[in-house]
Amino acid sequence: MGAIFGTDGVRGVANRELTPELALKLGRAGAYVLSRGLPGASLVVGWDTRISSDMLEAALTAGICSAGVNVLKVGVMPTAAIAYLTRALGAAGGAVISASHNPMDDNGIKFFGASGYKLSDAMEEEIEQLLSNTACIPAPVGAGVGRIFPVADAADRYIAFLKDTVSCDFSGLKVVVDCANGAASRIAPRVLAELGAEVIPIFNTPDGANINAGCGSTHPAALQEAVLEHGAHLGLAHDGDADRVIAVDGRGNLVDGDQIMVILARSLQKKGRLARDTVVVTVMSNLGLDLALEKSGIRVLKTRVGDRYVLEEMLRSGATFGGEQSGHIIMLDYNTTGDGILTALQLLQVVRETGATLQELAAQMEKLPQLLENVRVTDKEKVMGSPELARAIREQEERLGGQGRILVRPSGTEPLVRVMVEGRDMDLLRSIAGELVEVIHRVSS
Repeated sequence: MGAIFGTDGVRGVANRELTPELALKLGRAGAYVLSRGLPGASLVVGWDTRISSDMLEAALTAGICSAGVNVLKVGVMPTAAIAYLTRALGAAGGAVISASHNPMDDNGIKFFGASGYKLSDAMEEEIEQLLSNTACIPAPVGAGVGRIFPVADAADRYIAFLKDTVSCDFSGLKVVVDCANGAASRIAPRVLAELGAEVIPIFNTPDGANINAGCGSTHPAALQEAVLEHGAHLGLAHDGDADRVIAVDGRGNLVDGDQIMVILARSLQKKGRLARDTVVVTVMSNLGLDLALEKSGIRVLKTRVGDRYVLEEMLRSGATFGGEQSGHIIMLDYNTTGDGILTALQLLQVVRETGATLQELAAQMEKLPQLLENVRVTDKEKVMGSPELARAIREQEERLGGQGRILVRPSGTEPLVRVMVEGRDMDLLRSIAGELVEVIHRVSS
């Protein structure tokens, strides 16, 4: 990976690291690479609800048009909608302006190819190399300059696609949906209501500054309270760009991405639709997932953390189902990237088809105690290369005595080092995690 592109596109503090100047260059270079040999090509462009998205959209769009490529402007839209619309509209590619679950100050830009898949490392590296040499990109004039075409029915198209992925309605189900004040705010409540559910939307009034603020899939406490308050059958929480979903059962218990994958994988297998009887997950997935799927004869393949690595392994192995504990789940039978709203619909379909409660379905997987600590640092590479940290990890692994595991890794999108400890004794896990966090703070200073 280059210095600009991370594990999920280009991200940074908007107007400081991710500047309009950089966005313009990315638009110009990305449009050139994606449209090469395709006269009259267009790119789909959408964004999330952050204040900075307007600024970056203007710059990115200007860059695309300056390369002679048209823009199909779809407005505020989930990331997965951009992947779908890129294919549906026959575009040469797509771009979404979003920093997903990150705080409001951050923003990001990521591209999709014509197939709706995120770009390969090689294509991202080519775009990055062009950022310092945009003079080699043609600069058409007159009628050759790209134009902007708003797509008025973009949301309708995406909603129709989502509804076509399920074969039953959800009448009689009361569902609370936390939209994270993000891109799901218009889409998720509407599609659930059109499928017959009684919908109670929360955090669905974005103002540009409240995206992910104490809400969404990374802050589910308010959803848990709302489910209990309204006597709902279940709750769903998305993140800022709606590529994730975390659920809450009728008793207010969290149902994370691992549990959702177990529910969906077993359902797909029973229908003969789980390709190669395989699920692809990351090393962060709970050991309980492995044990639950093993009982059903389902093979589990593991990758590094990051949906791009999950997708790479799915394509390599021929699997069509995989995802992350965070609720970022990929179902290649329907879409080419993680789609939180689609995943939520598939989960509700299993609830409706089986007649079981979400609590009963989630009980198919016994979660081993798992503790996750996020430590903010200034230099992730310095921390991860520290001999003191490596020694501390070995010592703490000895304390687990083979009855658990430790994973310490840098975030691919934020200045964080994540510490995950898994085992059967929560008091021991807290002690181990606390000592490792102290070491990280010490070597980071």
